Parts: sequence; C-alpha cells; structure tokens
Amino acid sequence: MSCIHISEADALHARAQSFVKAYEQRAPMPEAFDSLAIDLARYQAAHCAGYARLCAAKNVHIATISTAAEAPAVPTDAFKVARVATFAEGQARVTFRTSGTTLGDRGSHELRTTATVDAGALAFGRAALTADLEARPAVVVVGPPPSEAPDSSLTHMLALFVRELGDPSCGDDPWFLREGIIDLARLDERVSRLLQRGGPPVLLLATSFALVHFLDGLGEATFALPPGSRVMQTGGFKGRSREVSASELAAEIERVFGVDAAHLISEYGMTELSSQFYDATLRGGAPGVMMEPPWARVVPVDPETLEPVREGEIGIARIEDLLNVESAFAVQTADRVRRVSGGFELLGRAPGGTPRGCSIGIDELLGGA
Repeated sequence: MSCIHISEADALHARAQSFVKAYEQRAPMPEAFDSLAIDLARYQAAHCAGYARLCAAKNVHIATISTAAEAPAVPTDAFKVARVATFAEGQARVTFRTSGTTLGDRGSHELRTTATVDAGALAFGRAALTADLEARPAVVVVGPPPSEAPDSSLTHMLALFVRELGDPSCGDDPWFLREGIIDLARLDERVSRLLQRGGPPVLLLATSFALVHFLDGLGEATFALPPGSRVMQTGGFKGRSREVSASELAAEIERVFGVDAAHLISEYGMTELSSQFYDATLRGGAPGVMMEPPWARVVPVDPETLEPVREGEIGIARIEDLLNVESAFAVQTADRVRRVSGGFELLGRAPGGTPRGCSIGIDELLGGA
C-alpha cells in the first residue's frame, strides 16, 4: 500500500469523521452526503478488485456517477466469500467476524483503523442512549467480555460504551455473561448497591436473546433498576431454544426492570457496517421507528432489481454508510424495511434464501457472472 494510497484513505477518513464532529457540535454537515459517498465509491472501485468487477458487471462507470444511488451495493453475503477491503492483507488493525449462521460461513470485515468507527458509535450511541442524563450511568453488560469475543464488532462497541459512557465508580467489572452463563447473583449485588446509594441510573446493554434467558431465569420475579435506567437490546429474537416476539420481550423487560417504554431502546447494526441505528424513543419518536445518523441512510429496494421501491412500500435494506471508508460504502442486506415518518421500520429478514438480486451481486463481485 503506497504512501499516496494511505494519504488518500486517511483524507477520506477525516472527511467521514467531520460528519461525526458536526453532529456532536450540532453544526451543519461539512458537505453533501452524496459528495463523500461518490468519492468513497470511486476510491473503493480503484483499490478493491471485487468492487471494480461488480461495477463493471452492472455497467456502472464509476468515474461518471453523479449520485450515491448509482453505485452498486455489496451484498452482506459477499463478506463471507471474498475479502472486501481497499488495503493489503496484513494491514488490518482488527478483523470483525459475523456470528455463526445456518450456512456455517462467517463474514469478515477488516479495519485498518478503528478511529472512524469508534467516533461514530460513541456520538450516536450517546445521543440515543444517555443524552437526557445529567450524569454518567452505571453501565452493565449482559454479554461476553472482549476476552471471550475479540472479533465481535458488537462487543467492541459495548466495551467503548463501558469506557466512555459509564460511571467508573460503579464497579470494575461490568460484564455479566461468561462462558455462556449469566451471573445473576453478582448482577443483583451490583444493582442492590446502586439502589442503596440512590443511583445513578443503570444503562443495561444486552442482546435480545440474552435478555430472554435472563428473564427466563427470573421467572415471575422482578429486578427493579434505579429510576431513570434504560435497557438497550440488539439482535434478533429467534434463538436455538424458542422464538419470542419483539412485543412480548418488550413487555417483559418493562415489567421486570421497571423501566418506561421510552427507556427500552433497540439497536440495529451489523458486522459489515461501521454505523448503527437506534429507536428514537428518547427523542419522542414513535415506537418501532429507527433513526439514522446523518452519515448513514437506509433505502428499501426491490429484492429482484435492487431498485428503490415507492415511498411506504416494503423492500430489503440497502444501507449507505459513510464510515465504511475502506470496505464498502453501500451494503445490500436481506433485512426487510419500510420508510416511515421519522425514520424506518425494521421488519425482519426476507423469507427463504438469499434474495435473487443479492445472489447475482455476489456472483458479479467474484467474477462468476
């Protein structure tokens, strides 16, 4: 990787980070979304052979595009079968991997730097989870610590929240799931101590199915958190043992933890992205409506053609992420979404196998079409 190449990438990272800084300062965005998106697409086509093949197969002349929508999106499944990166192998600071699936393969997302990812995660996470609090909350995580999940992008983000959002005086070990076992007794002791001293509120971070098992372990008991506490859940509701609806889990979380409905906040993210999305409940948003940061957007597209659907119709999510500087600025998922006032609704995975448009995109990226 030449010095010129590195300088170009670093300049793109700086431009992406300027979106985050402007958001934190409540200032206008430094440039148009499409301006940076187009430059990212051109850079990625120039330095990632697979993306160049995808553009060529779709007859997209990347040098002449005038909108981000014209640039092809890389299907998430492509991260399982090809290296999606603009830098040479061995230069990654970290490689995040998807969790195991029924297909068996794990996708990989390599990052040469985590500075851009961390800046965006912290800025938007703070806005979605703790912006209304006057002091730092006590952060507790019902999830594995970094030592058990070193290649998890979610664990990386949660560790960042522990360091930067949490009150360090509330305990030196915030991780309460180890080797697949939730340490309920230690968590009870931690929360009881907080209640005795009158707070601060708890920010409980967990995967949805870890919460299911947590609630199963409690049975009919309750586990009241200090006033003002909130719960962030992420991930699907379908596990190996049983399936739980989102509404059923939400009702149980509110009952058991004693939190307001507005303080139950869902997060949507994935290994192949560098940005996250959250319920807008703390900002008065409608339940089930997720909001985007100004450096990312979600576009519902037709599963066959990958063209945007009409306003209000359901499509699969094309996600444009300006923080994905050295991988794929546009990622095509199989998640069903619909645009609504204030953001988008997440409606679960597309039924059946990989949508046809995504399958074709994988073949084109690999050069097999």
